Formats: sequence, C-alpha cells, structure tokens
Amino acid sequence: MKSPLLSLPGAVPAEGVDEGVAAHYGDLFREQRALADGAGFVDLSHRGVVTVSGEDRLSWLHLLLTQHVSELPAGEATEALILSAHGHIEHALYLVDDGATVWAHVEPGSQESLIAYLESMKFFYRVEVADRTADFAVVHLPAGSIAPVPEGVVVRETAYGRDLFLPRADLESYAETAGPAAGILAYEALRVEQHRPRLGFETDHRTIPHELGWIGTAVHLQKGCYRGQETVARVQNLGKPPRRLVFLHLDGSEVHLPAPGTEIRLADDGPDGRKLGFVTTSVRHHELGPIALALVKRNVPVDARLVAGDTAAAQEAVVEP
Repeated sequence: MKSPLLSLPGAVPAEGVDEGVAAHYGDLFREQRALADGAGFVDLSHRGVVTVSGEDRLSWLHLLLTQHVSELPAGEATEALILSAHGHIEHALYLVDDGATVWAHVEPGSQESLIAYLESMKFFYRVEVADRTADFAVVHLPAGSIAPVPEGVVVRETAYGRDLFLPRADLESYAETAGPAAGILAYEALRVEQHRPRLGFETDHRTIPHELGWIGTAVHLQKGCYRGQETVARVQNLGKPPRRLVFLHLDGSEVHLPAPGTEIRLADDGPDGRKLGFVTTSVRHHELGPIALALVKRNVPVDARLVAGDTAAAQEAVVEP
C-alpha cells in the first residue's frame, strides 16, 4: 500500500519489505537527529494492522501468544510472539487494548497469514478478528515528542515512543501538524542502536526467542501453555540457545555497509575462516557511524575481533553467551 506521504518534498521510496513508505526525505542524519531529540514522526503506514474484539479477546489471545495478556490493562502497551510447534518465531505483534478491542501492528504483508492462523483457532470463543490495514495507518512519534494526538486515536506508548493507529484518511492532514517527517532508514538506525530485533531481519526460519533477547519483553515465562512453549521452557531451564544477537561497530573507513546475510568470521582467521554468523541489519548512525546487528554462534568469545565480509567489526553482547 503506497503512502500518500511519498509526495512530500525530498521523499525517496524505500525498497524491499518497507516498500510503500519513504526511505528518507533527503537528509538521513538530520532525520535521525530529529527523532533522537523527540521531534518529527515516522510514516509506518505500510505495516499491517489487525484488531481482535469481543469479550473473550484477552483470555483467548493469552492462549495463543507468548505474552501474558489475560489481564492486560487498557492502554498498556506490550509485544508478543507466535511460535511454531518447535518454538521458532513466526509472528511478532505490537499490542495495545483500548478497553474494547486489541490493536496490533505487524510486519508489512504478514497480516494475512496471521489472521488465517487466528481464525483457525477461534473455536467457540467470542472474538472477532479483522484486518484494518486499509483503514488505519501506523504513525510513530519518538520518545519525548510533544506532537498532538488527535482525539479518539488509539495510542501504543512505549519507552521508545508512541505508535498511533491513525485513520488512513487523516494521514496527510496529520503530517502537516506532527513536525518534520523522518524516513524508515532513520527509524531503523535508532532501532539498531537500541538493540531491538525485528521479525524477518533478525529472524530466520529457525530463530527462537532466547537468541534475540525477546525473553521478558515479548515472552512471559510464568504463563500457561501456548504453541512452542516446550522449546522456550527447555532452553530456559536446561540449556542455552545455539546463537546470540550481537551489536557491531563497523569500520568507518569502508564505503559500503555489509549487506544482510554477510558472513561473519574471526578476524585472525582471514577470508577462509569458519563462518560464525551473519549480519542481519546494517545502518549508518548519525553519532555512532556504521553499525549493525548480527547473529553469531553462542560460543564466539565476546572479546573476539570479527570481520563482516571484508569489514572489521567490534562486537557488544546483546544476548549473553
């Protein structure tokens, strides 16, 4: 779904999964600095919007999600995962309940498969699941923003800012009042700085929550059964995940960033060394320079000197070995 805000001055369209919104509006670092200072907004209108209404909505979702939501207070934001039977991550939901309806935004294009799964699990529960992507657009206001929120708009407030479920018809008029627009690249740079994983970027077909540090934030360890819980409990109680998320400071003298999927090796082993992991997201940050998130084998020493392709990389542990 193409955003009308691509008509704003300087807008350069994003590519790949974020197609449909602006990558930037002409000045990537200025946009990052504005967001870091609590100014401006990010158009996330390409993300899917799913609602669950009905009196059983919270108790029903509690059975399906990794998060404890049966008593979720109205207005309190949370995030949750849906796992496969083997504990691999299939969906990530960013939730808030408004007292009558649970609102969630999800990765672009993933709402159809999510809704298909939810519909298959309704049974006798009094719930209604709906795809509201065509009617509502997600807009992100950074932490510290004083931009106005229109009356009646559902808001999901977190430590990183506020996500607004804005009527799509109001997107252009709201953009005129919310301050300077920032593109998805600025948003992603701050996400990487904050070590926050993203479905489809930091995940592959075999990722489990422990590898990304989603235990606690998206996975509640003291709740009842859900699909994939056996894997979560086994890793938590008996072992360690096979991989771990790391934050990389990349060599700033390189012109090109290592692309997602770039292999990571020990610097001392040279280009023929054993593959230890791969880059998941790489960005240019307005203060830190080139940085990245990556998944590496759990037993890689935290003080090891690494290379991502041909680029030297110093790691910071996000998930401890």
